[in-house]
Amino acid sequence: MTYSRRHFGKLAAISLPVATAILSNPRLLFAEPKPNSRFGGVLVGVITPYSYHGMPNDAESLLKFMIKDNISGTEMQSPPVEEYAGAPKAPPFGGMRPTRPVLGIGVGEARPKPTPEQIAAQKARAEEMSKWRLAAPMTRFVALRKMYNDAGVDIYGFKLQLTLDMADAEYDYAFNVAKALGANQLTMELPEDSNVTRRVGGFAAKHKVMVGYHAHLQALPTTWDEALAQSAYNGINLDIGHYTAAGNHDVLDFIQKNHTRITSMHLKDRKFKENGGANMPWGQGDTPIKEALQLMKKQGYKFPATIELEYAPPEGSDSEKEIVKCLAYAKSALV
Repeated sequence: MTYSRRHFGKLAAISLPVATAILSNPRLLFAEPKPNSRFGGVLVGVITPYSYHGMPNDAESLLKFMIKDNISGTEMQSPPVEEYAGAPKAPPFGGMRPTRPVLGIGVGEARPKPTPEQIAAQKARAEEMSKWRLAAPMTRFVALRKMYNDAGVDIYGFKLQLTLDMADAEYDYAFNVAKALGANQLTMELPEDSNVTRRVGGFAAKHKVMVGYHAHLQALPTTWDEALAQSAYNGINLDIGHYTAAGNHDVLDFIQKNHTRITSMHLKDRKFKENGGANMPWGQGDTPIKEALQLMKKQGYKFPATIELEYAPPEGSDSEKEIVKCLAYAKSALV
């Protein structure tokens, strides 16, 4: 093998035994660095597969994207996690949320309601998944964690929606998967029924794993109060874009007041309610993304900030390219 001056410079800077080992295995000299998206002490991750819409969304492909894009943390939704572990794949309308988001949605614009056929498919899917989950070993989830960690990516959140009609064993399954993945939080949409958050909070306390509840346009400063009072393990998966589009102008104050109960913070740029509430490319909306990140850095808050891509990529681009732009925007606020 031919070595450049730069490679010899690297060898000269290390000890003779280590240099000898590298010369006997030259691939060590050319090893790619692991991704690192922690800037100014703030971990900037991405929610997967949701943000990589229009791209392959299996666990292996998502990991390749994150390594390529220099992202070292993720909140993972259940489909790629469970499919890696051997779960039956979802039919086209088997899930409650589409793989590709409803892009650019404004305030007052409702997501399309499912048809009776889609509702029936969702019910059949839930029954199929419940049966699979109650028999699933944790070994494959541990293997997924190792694959990601070995590549330099931490899975800090696992998203799975829990409902009242699920058995206790399925609740235990959700928290056991989160722990097997190395996640410090389970995330889910904030339910309308407070009986759900009470029950989930009880299981969270049993497993000593925080739950972060994600809100959309119902988000107000008091939206999470009841859930937080029900359990010390109930927390806030704050989406500062949705919070802004809901008409709130106090994002930074809300973060400061509730930082001890925020498990993670979703990043997107949306217009204020009075300006239409639309999702925008970062820097073109009303959401104080940079200020929120700088607050996290200044105060040393430990929860991660999660890129959630929802604006439509412009002509000639795609979701991965836009995620890279979002990461660069976040980095510029923190370094």
